[in-house]
Amino acid sequence: MNTRRNFLRKGMWGGLSLAMLPEIAAAAVNGRHDMDASGISLKQNSVILFQGDSITDCGRNREATVCNTFDMLGPGYALFAATQVMKRHAALQPKIYNRGISGNKVFQLRDRWETEALAFMPDVLSILIGVNDFWHTLSSGYKGTVEVYDRDLRDLLKYTKEKLPAVQLVLCEPFAIRGGSAIDEPRWFPAFDGYRAALKRIAEDFGATFVPFQSAFDAAVKLAPARYWSADGVHPDLPGRQLMAEVWLEATGLNRQ
Repeated sequence: MNTRRNFLRKGMWGGLSLAMLPEIAAAAVNGRHDMDASGISLKQNSVILFQGDSITDCGRNREATVCNTFDMLGPGYALFAATQVMKRHAALQPKIYNRGISGNKVFQLRDRWETEALAFMPDVLSILIGVNDFWHTLSSGYKGTVEVYDRDLRDLLKYTKEKLPAVQLVLCEPFAIRGGSAIDEPRWFPAFDGYRAALKRIAEDFGATFVPFQSAFDAAVKLAPARYWSADGVHPDLPGRQLMAEVWLEATGLNRQ
């Protein structure tokens, strides 16, 4: 722990190796003083559900029904995080599912929420949503705004808490990696930052665990170019998926319990 604290205190990313992704994750999470230090708790047979868009979906088999399988989890960050949770918490036998769907925006989550979220009765519900709520205003004629995103997500979470009062929420920060082929910086920034800020405020208001993906990727591009982590700056490749899993595990505390 002292070594990690010394690393964080130095605050420099130069000279890091790719083997130090956990340190990047720790610095990203510990740098947010508003984080809930208590983290996520698991019990016997806890159900963990990952929800979101293509970054969570990542080509999973949508016909899969069995938890804790490659078909269910897909080859993305959800798999990378889930395998660590299953290894570290094997005695509790957690049941982990992925129901992300490519292209989704918040209102599309709501359209399928009864069967694709609430029906699982998750103890832990992790949501990564928001990049399409912005990106599709540039690429697909979507007329949403950051205000719509904020309202829709708050309504969805309020409804979720009414139906599942004990659910532990994990809200993941939407992110964009500058230098990716899809990231036209003058069009993306600073407008996209408003969606990230909205998500953070929502996490605070709902007492959710906040997963700071953007700061982790901002640090990672000092190790290797943006297109090493994600060719288009939106959909992470294998190193980016591993980094996301490390940040998720650090934020939830499920790598330490």
